[in-house]
Amino acid sequence: MKFTSEVLVMGMKFSKGEFEGNAYDSTKVYVEVAMDDSKETAKGSACAEYTMGTSAEFGKYKHLPFPFRGVGEFEVVTNGKTSKTVLHSIKPVEAAKKAA
Repeated sequence: MKFTSEVLVMGMKFSKGEFEGNAYDSTKVYVEVAMDDSKETAKGSACAEYTMGTSAEFGKYKHLPFPFRGVGEFEVVTNGKTSKTVLHSIKPVEAAKKAA
């Protein structure tokens, strides 16, 4: 199931290298999400961490002032037992407006 959502990107970081013979290359994206206040034990917001592509993704956004608003393309996937939300891409809101 794919969907888009406007998000506030709080930060990003990339990691690239090798550890014990295993190569790694990814970008982590930190997005503001609302706390679950349904039980009245939390209020406000926190950051959710998503992995988005390789370290090259970081280069596409590093020139932007953080935090920035963007439109994220997400997908909910499952292995048949558990589900997770995957972030595929982000278009900064100004770029998304120009494309429309």
